[in-house]
Amino acid sequence: MDRATVTLISVGVYLAICIGVGWWAMRRTKSSHDFFMAGRNLGVFLTAFAVFSSTMSGFGFVGGPGLVYQMGMSSLWIVAATMAGPAIMFALVAKRVRLLGELRDCVSLPDVVAARYNSETVRALMAVVVLLGVMGYLATQILAMAIVLQDVLRDANVFPGISIEATVAVSTAVLVFYTVTGGIIASVYTDLIQGAIMVVAAVLVFVTVLGTFDGGMAEMSQVIAADDREAMGPWGTLGMFGGLSWMLVFALGTAGQPHVITKYMMLKNVKDIKRVVPLGALAYGVAALLWIGLGISMRALVLSGGHDPLMTPDAAASAFLQSFAHPLLAGVVFAALLAAIMSTADGFLNIGTAAVIHDFPVAFGGRPVQNELLWARVTTVGIAIVAALFALYSGDLVALLGAFGWGTFAAAIVPVIAIGLNWKGATATAATYAIASSLVVNFGVRITGVSMPYGVDVGAASLVVSLTLFLGISLLSTPDELDADVEAVMEM
Repeated sequence: MDRATVTLISVGVYLAICIGVGWWAMRRTKSSHDFFMAGRNLGVFLTAFAVFSSTMSGFGFVGGPGLVYQMGMSSLWIVAATMAGPAIMFALVAKRVRLLGELRDCVSLPDVVAARYNSETVRALMAVVVLLGVMGYLATQILAMAIVLQDVLRDANVFPGISIEATVAVSTAVLVFYTVTGGIIASVYTDLIQGAIMVVAAVLVFVTVLGTFDGGMAEMSQVIAADDREAMGPWGTLGMFGGLSWMLVFALGTAGQPHVITKYMMLKNVKDIKRVVPLGALAYGVAALLWIGLGISMRALVLSGGHDPLMTPDAAASAFLQSFAHPLLAGVVFAALLAAIMSTADGFLNIGTAAVIHDFPVAFGGRPVQNELLWARVTTVGIAIVAALFALYSGDLVALLGAFGWGTFAAAIVPVIAIGLNWKGATATAATYAIASSLVVNFGVRITGVSMPYGVDVGAASLVVSLTLFLGISLLSTPDELDADVEAVMEM
């Protein structure tokens, strides 16, 4: 059996498993609380691998190698910062979010900020941020899944002329079925299986990467440096300011990702957070070997004539797996990769749907919609279709779409949640302006096409603006009166 057939069978088996998990999870999803929060009943390993998978996902497994292939070592700063992020999450966010979630029966991050600031305006603005950020990041997952599926089908000579539009349609259809039937329960149980597989596979693939050149990583680095010396420098081709801005937005930004934060709200016992954080960070660090190794090796192979030039940097991971990895290993990685993408996309669909059918109705009408579970499933389909169109026509690489979504979340949520849950002087007015500024800067720069100087990431610039406004306005304002239970949580 040839390599392409093994890969195709592995992917087919995985998709069949997704259908099975969706049906199984549907039987356990009895209410909107189950759909959004998994009944707040997750254990340590389920939560840790759900957090790890939500952080890595298609952004890291497809977009990461693409960034290394295109920019050299620039994205190392994303990896380093994201590994440090869980410590910030642990210190500032995880415990307080989990406790507030239980005390106020929160099913979303806007629920949490509404409880903290006692403001429906803040809730509504946070729901807007979540929905808009979800579109950028969910598009990342759909596009990553479509690229992988297209490469697998072409390599196996099954529909060799299939277009990216067709694979986006297939990917979105499978994702919608998986999410609509099982909600977040389907996602977290898949996370545990695929996360464990991916950690093992990352080590095996990295060993394969080292064997593609006799001189290992040193020879690959020399090949790339001979073509572009900056690419193998500490900042890559993006430059120092660009690398540092990525480090800022991804280190602090980990504490501002709603799809990650909400996973902590699902944990059964709050005391288990201290075990979840290091386990998730360790798994991420091991899996990041794929990010670095695949990108460097494919660029060196193309430059040395060992592989044809890639049509797009995002193809780096799939090209290496199809050409150089053992067929069974490639098949397992592709299957686990699709699982990572799908479970993360499920998480984004989940929080986006909560914003539409839970948070907006509560903010503007004072109560959620009737039959939330039914409308959650209907809304999920609509959001997925819009994100798929965004993936097709935005014109961005997978990783750059992911960075845009990450930056949008970070600028709005880090001040309001990471600082606001630890500082009693933070006010609802400051939170309102911080969130609004994050939307104006992130989307204003993108819509107008303004180029940031020195390669600075727009998410980092937006984060600095929102932090400055949040701190300045809070210091100049009279502190709001806190509810007794909220104040007790903040003092823990």
